[in-house]
Amino acid sequence: MKFIFRKKNDGGMKKKPRWKEWIEAAVFAIVAATLIRTFIFEAFVIPSSSMEKTLLVHDYLFVSKISYGPRLPNTPVAWPFMHHTMPFTKNTNAFSTIVKWPYMRLPGFSAVKRNDIIVFNYPCGDSVFKSKEGTDLDYYPKVRGYGYAEAWKQFGKPIVRPVDKRENLIKRCVAVAGDTIQLINGTLFVNGVASVFPPHSMRSFHVRPRGGYPLNDKQLEDLGLEKDAGYLPGEDSADFIYDLTVANVKTLTAAGARIKPDTATFQDPRLFPYDTGSHWTEEKLGPIYIPRKGSTVHLDSLTLPFYKRIIDTYEHNTLRVSDGRIFINGKETTTYTFKMNYYWMMGDNRRQSTDSRFWGYVPEDHIVGKAWLIWLSYGHHGLRWRRLFNAIK
Repeated sequence: MKFIFRKKNDGGMKKKPRWKEWIEAAVFAIVAATLIRTFIFEAFVIPSSSMEKTLLVHDYLFVSKISYGPRLPNTPVAWPFMHHTMPFTKNTNAFSTIVKWPYMRLPGFSAVKRNDIIVFNYPCGDSVFKSKEGTDLDYYPKVRGYGYAEAWKQFGKPIVRPVDKRENLIKRCVAVAGDTIQLINGTLFVNGVASVFPPHSMRSFHVRPRGGYPLNDKQLEDLGLEKDAGYLPGEDSADFIYDLTVANVKTLTAAGARIKPDTATFQDPRLFPYDTGSHWTEEKLGPIYIPRKGSTVHLDSLTLPFYKRIIDTYEHNTLRVSDGRIFINGKETTTYTFKMNYYWMMGDNRRQSTDSRFWGYVPEDHIVGKAWLIWLSYGHHGLRWRRLFNAIK
């Protein structure tokens, strides 16, 4: 019996070259990863100690975009996986402003809540100077310190960035839109009620260890502190100042150390709203109202410094003050109604944190997402195994 095998007619189609298959696979992977990064979650790394010990330097996080709703990009034309600057360059933008989209956010699972840990765009990052090394320099403090003409002379023309291309920061949201906050001797009051310090947050304390000597390297390591973490507050004092958690304080107290909170603060002209006559410090400021969308405030020479940046920068109005009279979009007014919600962010390690005390409110269109999960963490001694895949609280 004879069998005849015939080749199936494929319609004359030729097999794709291997290089074309690789290109199509790469394009699909880039598009899929970009969509996930834009609408679902994004990776983020902790660069500084402002959130110690809740989050540690070199904690790698996943940030949920769907918690508060994914924010559509303001500048959709951009290189994939790049933020604002191309790698290995100082001033080359990784995005184009040829297409600009207004602020829009898709529905999310919840609103921003007090004590959420949030990633957001740096509110004062709309304009930056560049150092000779190519690092960002805050534009507004430089201008306040040098004056416009001298700052431009010293650092050159500033770089202007849209909202979604400003630096990303991570802090704890301690107050939401409609709240009133006040700091009294380092304790934060929200709507007149003292807020609870997060369990792993750090505060500064005067510590006099038993024997009068500073903590040695082994003691610092056991407490989870860095070497040379303490310093003397003055030549005539035997105390040392350390940033400690509640657990650290209990441990040192049990070991015979005398401990008291460090309440020494100094007036700082860098503090919001940059009024040198306010006598505010990092540990004592307020009360400050956190604007809510649709609410109206009275404007005068005392209140305008709090809301000036909101009016002319975040909400894109023309603001002018002449002979003590306030003009918004050419019309004299004594009130203003807010178009967005705003938030107040602070670091858990407040002595090491540059936060809303220095740059004020965070607008809702700057919110990137909610810190969700630590997927990798390492320190001086290698991987921090106990931190891997921990939910962030």
